[in-house]
Amino acid sequence: MEHAPNRRRMLECMGWAGAGLLWTMAGGVASSVTLDAARAAQARPKVKPFTFLQVSDSHIGFAKDPNPDARATFREAVGKIQAMPVKPAFIIHTGDITQLSKPEEFDDADQILKQTGLTVFHVPGEHDMLDDANGQAYLDRYGKATGARGDGWYAFDHDGVHFIGLINVKQLKAGGMGHFGDEQLAWLKQDLAGRRASTPIVVFTHVPMWTVYQQWGWGTDDAARALAMLARFGSVTVLNGHIHQVLQKTEGHVAFHTARSTAFPQPAPGAAPSPGPMKVPAGELRSVLGVRTVTYTPGSEALAVVDAALA
Repeated sequence: MEHAPNRRRMLECMGWAGAGLLWTMAGGVASSVTLDAARAAQARPKVKPFTFLQVSDSHIGFAKDPNPDARATFREAVGKIQAMPVKPAFIIHTGDITQLSKPEEFDDADQILKQTGLTVFHVPGEHDMLDDANGQAYLDRYGKATGARGDGWYAFDHDGVHFIGLINVKQLKAGGMGHFGDEQLAWLKQDLAGRRASTPIVVFTHVPMWTVYQQWGWGTDDAARALAMLARFGSVTVLNGHIHQVLQKTEGHVAFHTARSTAFPQPAPGAAPSPGPMKVPAGELRSVLGVRTVTYTPGSEALAVVDAALA
């Protein structure tokens, strides 16, 4: 007479086999999984590594010391992108596309970036808000494709990563701190609601979300409210431009990265009487200009950020 435990194991095996099996061979060893489990695995979204690019502060139209032709250095930046051995998924431009918000400056920037063959996501800098309609030219050009709301904020998803473009330059005063405002922060709260804490988040904006140097307005006065909403997420990367140099900071699960310009450098915080184009020897200009690649690898806690100079 068969023991009860043996009969139970037999019944369990029969029930397992009844669902059907998918067999695979690896290294001469066979392994199996039920068809139900295989179907469930196929139904789950497949997240794979990908790389995207950040460019910032192209200032198309700038033609003074230390760079008499910002269009030329922007073309060089695009040349570096075109030469990359692995094609990035897309480009993020973190503002100050133009110097004076002129239509021809926007046109030239678009034509130069078009040579990459990549989709470009924009947020504005204060130099893109100088038209008579307080930034409407920027919104008309870039806001419609992203479904931008309010002053131009929006979000999108790519291979398991949630990207959020925030605007902190609307009505920015000279030397004043960046500002998000109640309407945008209410939208951000709604956008994040219901998202899993394991979702990697990338926030991109123009002015830094951490106070780099308050005396020069290098920070966002209500960023703490946004960061409080992001605190529950295990991986948050914040990318910005505006200060034209590479600085990094980490607070908890949030990594902040400021970016180089493709037009001209600015002095280190407090190293000059005021911010603005910093003169460097002509032969050194390209060593302080550059682009950034960001790589997301599933399972890693932080995104890999690599800055490359034009030189």
